Amino acid sequence: MPVSTNDLRNGMTLDLPDGLFSVVEFQHVKPGKGGAFVRTKLRNVRTGAVLERTYRADEKLEQAIIDKREMQYLYRDGPSYVFMDNSSYEQMNVTTESLGDAASYLKEGDSAVLQMHGDEIVGVDLPAAVELSVAATDPGLQGDRVSGARKPATLETGRVVQVPLFVNPGDRIKVDTRSGEYITRA
Repeated sequence: MPVSTNDLRNGMTLDLPDGLFSVVEFQHVKPGKGGAFVRTKLRNVRTGAVLERTYRADEKLEQAIIDKREMQYLYRDGPSYVFMDNSSYEQMNVTTESLGDAASYLKEGDSAVLQMHGDEIVGVDLPAAVELSVAATDPGLQGDRVSGARKPATLETGRVVQVPLFVNPGDRIKVDTRSGEYITRA
């Protein structure tokens, strides 16, 4: 679907010859001499690489239609994750590569919004924080309360995060899905 560069918005996804790109930022520039143009910063949806492009004002670009589907993670099937569409109840196998970093925050029964372009997954929206159990970590020692001291903890999904010394195996903790950092005990 063609869209004018004058109508660009942050977060809009464009289908350019080099691939799918999300608009990070844009600026309309009207110099005193010559035609107006639009300076953009675009992020490659698949690789995350950011590039800057300049377009003439009112130049037509192809807008990608991204279908956001709420899906529930059911179980692991070998190398793939099995999701169920919450509206149609269809099941779908998703590779670890398609999920990217989101795979280390998902446990069975969790919901996520999968961003689809055709049949390809181009992004995963998770809640801002998730609750996970600590599978393994060194036990905290009595009197070992150095302010701000951290230790590594392996979570039930296999992800390793830095936690305060008082966190023990079996504790449930909240983890920020954007930064991957410990927030608080749940």
